[in-house]
Amino acid sequence: MAFELPPLPYPTNALEPVIDAKTMEIHHGKHHAAYVNNLNNAIKGHADLESESAIDLITDLAAVPEAIRTAVRNNAGGHVNHSLFWTLLTPGGSKTPTGKLAADITAKFGSFDDFKAKFEDAGVKRFGSGWVWLVKKGGALEIISTPNQDNPVMAEYGATPIFGNDVWEHAYYLSYQNRRPDYLKAWWGVLNWDEVAKQYS
Repeated sequence: MAFELPPLPYPTNALEPVIDAKTMEIHHGKHHAAYVNNLNNAIKGHADLESESAIDLITDLAAVPEAIRTAVRNNAGGHVNHSLFWTLLTPGGSKTPTGKLAADITAKFGSFDDFKAKFEDAGVKRFGSGWVWLVKKGGALEIISTPNQDNPVMAEYGATPIFGNDVWEHAYYLSYQNRRPDYLKAWWGVLNWDEVAKQYS
């Protein structure tokens, strides 16, 4: 079963002005589509891999033949990361966490504002391309960043992603150019905490 590009759950201009329509068109229709196509090409002819989900592939990369492991890591990771990313963004939705997630964030990071500052800082400090994540690891919340298209479920991270922000330049460069901190700060305006809470639970 070939992997497929999931449709965006909203129009490409729905997240403006935080994320412009052109960026969404390129990010989803070109970058994410390329990860899907490259993943399908990488595993073609490997019946055992073709029957796996993308998240299963990156959770057990050691089971992937070495000749295609890097391609699977990068492209299955890109597919998994973006498939989650689109679902957690919205033009509406709650702008702050509530319930258990809000309480756990405050308990771990001191306050919601402190949490946001630490998350943004981790995103700014990710050298080159990658992601910044809120994860659960060992029963506790943590902020981590990963390079390239790595996902927290990969063996070396051993964590469960709650949500992540894409800090590859293709996610923000048309509107923000080199101002990644501005993008990270604005991005909270389109993160849907209602969906994040579902992911957390």
